[in-house]
Amino acid sequence: MMEPNDTSPGAQAHRPGILLVEDDDDIRASLQDVLSDLGYDVRAEPSAEAGLSALRQYSPDAIVADVRMPGLSGIEFCQRLTGDGPAVPVVLMTAFGEVEMAVEALRAGAFDFITKPIALDQLTSVLDRAVQRPRTKTGILRLKDPELPEGGRYGLIGSSDAMHTLLERIARVAPTDATVLITGESGTGKELVARAVHARSPRRDGPFVALSCAAMPPELLEAELFGHRKGAFTGAAESRDGLLHTAHRGTLFLDEIGEMPLDLQPKLLRVLEDPRVRPLGGSDDALLDVRVVAASNRDLEQAASQGLFREDLLYRLNVHHMRVPPLRERAGDVVELARYFLSRGSASGRPPYQLSAEAERVLAAHSWPGNVRELENCLNAAAALTAGTSIGLRELPERLHHPAPGQNPATEESASLEEVERRYIEVVLRATGWNKALAARKLGIDRATLYRKLLRLGLSEGP
Repeated sequence: MMEPNDTSPGAQAHRPGILLVEDDDDIRASLQDVLSDLGYDVRAEPSAEAGLSALRQYSPDAIVADVRMPGLSGIEFCQRLTGDGPAVPVVLMTAFGEVEMAVEALRAGAFDFITKPIALDQLTSVLDRAVQRPRTKTGILRLKDPELPEGGRYGLIGSSDAMHTLLERIARVAPTDATVLITGESGTGKELVARAVHARSPRRDGPFVALSCAAMPPELLEAELFGHRKGAFTGAAESRDGLLHTAHRGTLFLDEIGEMPLDLQPKLLRVLEDPRVRPLGGSDDALLDVRVVAASNRDLEQAASQGLFREDLLYRLNVHHMRVPPLRERAGDVVELARYFLSRGSASGRPPYQLSAEAERVLAAHSWPGNVRELENCLNAAAALTAGTSIGLRELPERLHHPAPGQNPATEESASLEEVERRYIEVVLRATGWNKALAARKLGIDRATLYRKLLRLGLSEGP
């Protein structure tokens, strides 16, 4: 599709249509002139009510509307379109500093928002993306009641109310194109949730690209995201596309977003506002189509209040929030999860492992401070210890057999972070047969760090 400001003869064959809704007469006239000069066919209306009436006869490629208007506000206008109107991308205009209102606009179904006073380059960029996006893939979407067909859980196992609520949330949010922030403790399955959002979205046929901001050295994270040109920095022997480019027309999952360096956060914010990406050392911008899903086990609101995370980036990321519950809040799912993990080996042709009734009782009673990841590693270790296909108390870790006196392991939440870490590292070591190199890779640390942790936590260096 041609750019709106293309002046070639063929460009006159179709001028993308814009419905402009703005109550201020001077601003409306000025924006109408600007948009017309940019190559758009503009119809301007003074109110949301008039805009809704115009849509009965006029089918624009995009809508630009003010947020604060007499009568129906821009957000209410969006909500009305969600229920009644066509799937047209809506760009809302809001005053500088009204970030919470802008986020509310995105939650209402807006394609994007721009702040006043309006920067022409930002307006052009947003509208370019809006009019070039297929209507079936973006804009205002009619959100039907969520359907959870068999096999539609994408690895998210569990029948508890907490899990059902999460699955419903995924079904409602996935069809939109807005950013998603997933929070939850380590080991709860945040990446699985991100993959489920991608798999249920119109981007499902595009790439799903995952990056842990904590695993990448800060000095390399920018190059990994944006790419670089040969010679851009020491060691850049050849040009390389970044992960934002790799995720074009798909989803970029940024895990542990709270660990992203402060000086890189405004660059990510800029991409979320205007997805034109320039690699390090490059001179040309690439217009990308990427949905960003981020995850964190930190309290980002608290981090923002302490100056450790940018508040404006948090608002941009937290359009839709999903909290993944810890396993202790869904104790009824433990046995179902355990059976699932133990059944996966049957794909290789061997009979699946079976849990004794006593083993199931002990598993269900444990608090699982390492969450689903700890449970999976525990079962992998137990399967490695059994000579047959039955797993009983004997194969389970000793710490599960004898809870401390006076404690209810199903509700215990006061274990120190050091104890949680010790338990988890021990589970991983047992699951890997005390192979330090393999255990370090599974833990996401190097061997030297693992050895230091073993000494500090008083863990044996062998079984």
